[in-house]
Amino acid sequence: MSGDLATAGLWAAVLGLGAYHGLNPAMGWPLAVANGLAERRSRAVFTTLLPLGAGHLAAMALALLPFALLSWYVEWSRPLRIAAGLLLALFGLGLLILRRHPRFLARVPPSRLAWWSFLVANAHGAGLMLLPISLGLCGTAGGGMATLQASAGTAIAVALVHTLAMMLTGLAIAWLVYRHLGLRFLKQGWFNLDAVWGVSLVLTGGLSAVLAW
Repeated sequence: MSGDLATAGLWAAVLGLGAYHGLNPAMGWPLAVANGLAERRSRAVFTTLLPLGAGHLAAMALALLPFALLSWYVEWSRPLRIAAGLLLALFGLGLLILRRHPRFLARVPPSRLAWWSFLVANAHGAGLMLLPISLGLCGTAGGGMATLQASAGTAIAVALVHTLAMMLTGLAIAWLVYRHLGLRFLKQGWFNLDAVWGVSLVLTGGLSAVLAW
């Protein structure tokens, strides 16, 4: 019973982080608003989020699959979880110290939204944030001895569920701004989550490493 509750908690965290990523303007929902306003039609808001979600999904899979494919080897389970936690914490510290966004992101043309979303998710360590959770779910499969296939399947499922939550949250915010709040909200009510994002990476990674120890 406790194992089922732990698994349910991990999946809830996957959904929660998806909503958190969708809430963060850096993940792209303002682009959906801008596209809708530029084309003056609601459909443009929805279609913009599809490539943004595809890029985000690819970034999640890229970060999760390599660790998931190793997690089946039970002797490495603890070192892998500690390494994932420390990597996440160090990445968060890097974001807090180096506050500037990579300049190459500004050079990606708007017509390549999926590619932009993929790059920005990796630049922000979005996939790394899911690593400790994904490894925890891989460890629960098969009574603690996950097979290679099950581990890969779990990582893909985590990426899919997370991205769906991210897209739905981003769509809700983009639609609200497009239909009701408008550009005035973006100018006066803009919120920046970069510092919160960096701190959350450090806390999540540090806690994950301590628990795995």
